Amino acid sequence: MNFNFPLLKPIRILLFPVSLLYGLVVKVRNWCFDRKILSSTVFNLPIICVGNLAVGGTGKSPMVELLIQSLSSRFEVAVLSRGYKRKTRGYALADEQTTALDIGDEPMQFHRKFPGIAVAVGEERIVAIPQLLHDRPATDVIILDDAFQHRAVRAGLNILLTDYSNLFTRDWWLPSGDLRDAPSSYRRADIIIVTKCPEELSEEERRAIVIEIDPQAHQQIFFTSICYGEPYRITDATAVTTIDDRVEVLLVTGIANPAPLKRRLNDQARTYYELAYSDHHIFTIDDLNTMIRRFAGIAAENKIILTTEKDAVRLIKFRQELEGWPFYVLPITPQFLFGEEKKFNDLITKFIIEFKALEENEKQKEEQE
Repeated sequence: MNFNFPLLKPIRILLFPVSLLYGLVVKVRNWCFDRKILSSTVFNLPIICVGNLAVGGTGKSPMVELLIQSLSSRFEVAVLSRGYKRKTRGYALADEQTTALDIGDEPMQFHRKFPGIAVAVGEERIVAIPQLLHDRPATDVIILDDAFQHRAVRAGLNILLTDYSNLFTRDWWLPSGDLRDAPSSYRRADIIIVTKCPEELSEEERRAIVIEIDPQAHQQIFFTSICYGEPYRITDATAVTTIDDRVEVLLVTGIANPAPLKRRLNDQARTYYELAYSDHHIFTIDDLNTMIRRFAGIAAENKIILTTEKDAVRLIKFRQELEGWPFYVLPITPQFLFGEEKKFNDLITKFIIEFKALEENEKQKEEQE
């Protein structure tokens, strides 16, 4: 592990003893699962887990959306999340009346963008999965959002994400670093994706990262960059705009890692100003008034307010107040580098088809017996 102490903030260095204790607890827990002292439940349908070893900021939501887009035309897809920072507890299946307060911002984002698929939340996935299958018995595949470290359910396919600018091989335990799981846990993944790479990533750097990660024989490594779409109005997705060197931007974020977005605005906008909130921040009317005052204080005539899709689902409750303001949302999607998107999609599809074929064979054997 290429852990680099100078990169840490002083307060994080002071918390180093706590990190050692945290790491010990996680290692003991993983040891118990590995030795089957703690058990993992396997369900008889394809389950794909999308997760990471660090806290936030690796691009899990865009990856889940990419999976939904690539699979929903062929399979009945369902998504199950924990529903972080929602105001409810237990299992819930999203419907037309659901809000971000009911299921959390990321699940609400999935529900708004893909209303035809089942989106559910539940802290205990081992309990929520049977409930989801009861509500949607035709489900072909379940995507578990942010569940890699939750080993009570064993997914059939594990996709592990790691940020190019903060690879898990260079990180350290919470709270001194960002790791919430052991770096060695990467061996449980089937697919590893290095996210938020520069578009011009070279073959030489690609090979160096692969060597550093040291994948197991069964693992495939992919590299993705961020592809930004056209900003659309938060109250009207059909109204789009462009950002160029004539536009000044007030950036409003409540996400774990806004650095790539700020770099983009540095390159494209005339200038930008920032209102940064904590990850998953629940916006209040006072927050909205602060945004409006800050925006009104920008002297430029050509100006907009910009936020992320994740933040937009927590702001749309102020739809009436937002009307008339140039408040835009910037969508993002992962873009596979080195022409490997088809290879990735083929791996996912093959997993589902072979799983379902195996399941069908087992049913036929039971009927013959």
